[in-house]
Amino acid sequence: MPYVNIQVTREGVTTEQKKQLIKGATDLLVDVLDKNPATTFVVIEEVELESWGIGGLPAEDYRAQLAAK
Repeated sequence: MPYVNIQVTREGVTTEQKKQLIKGATDLLVDVLDKNPATTFVVIEEVELESWGIGGLPAEDYRAQLAAK
C-alpha cells in the first residue's frame, strides 16, 4: 500500500493541478514498482508560505535573494 505525501506552499494550486499530481504519482508507482492503483494513497498538503524554509531562510526571503541576483 504505497503512500505518497506531496507538500506544496499554499499559493494557488488548483484542483486540476492536484488531480494531475495524484494521477501522475499513482501512475509512476504503477509503472516503476507495479503497484496496484486501488491501494495507492496520495495526499497533498498545502503549507502556509511563512512555514516553509529553503537554505536556512524563510521562503519569501529566499525568493527575494534570488530575485536580487
